[in-house]
Amino acid sequence: MRKKGSYRPRGREEEPYKVNSKIRAREVRVVGENVKVDVYTIGEALRMAEEQNLDLVEISPKADPPVCKIIDYSKFKYEQKKKQKEIKAKAQKTVIKEIRFGPNTDDHDFEFKLNHAKKFLKDGAKVKAYVHFVGRTIVFKDRGELLLLRFASELEDLGKVEQMPKLEGKRMTLFITPKQGK
Repeated sequence: MRKKGSYRPRGREEEPYKVNSKIRAREVRVVGENVKVDVYTIGEALRMAEEQNLDLVEISPKADPPVCKIIDYSKFKYEQKKKQKEIKAKAQKTVIKEIRFGPNTDDHDFEFKLNHAKKFLKDGAKVKAYVHFVGRTIVFKDRGELLLLRFASELEDLGKVEQMPKLEGKRMTLFITPKQGK
């Protein structure tokens, strides 16, 4: 059974700021372009915003008295979304490329996979190299570790080891991150 009043229509998110009549404080500090910064009653502040055909938006509710700004709320919301999008676009996305070895990997296969890892590191991706032990090959743990250490030493000029070889179940993993100067 649903609680009374728990229904929320889809697609409607809660407003992060209180606007106009939703502001519950008695007095507010008002800031704006054509307004003298001062403390006003909520009625005066709403009247001032209405005269300018703008909205009264509560910017800082925890201040004493709360700070409100006289602005066009829809334009303000649009600019906030735009800023968030910009921040998200600038955030660096890390890509992790995996390279799998067996404990008995041959030299040619090792070189082939090493060339792929070099390309990945040059492109700025992290490399997760692992040796997968199948069945009884788990007895060759030392071979797997030597293989990963050799792999790390070959890539020393392009990347640095983030995590040394570590055995987790049937896999021994090694993480290499690209050097920033490249």
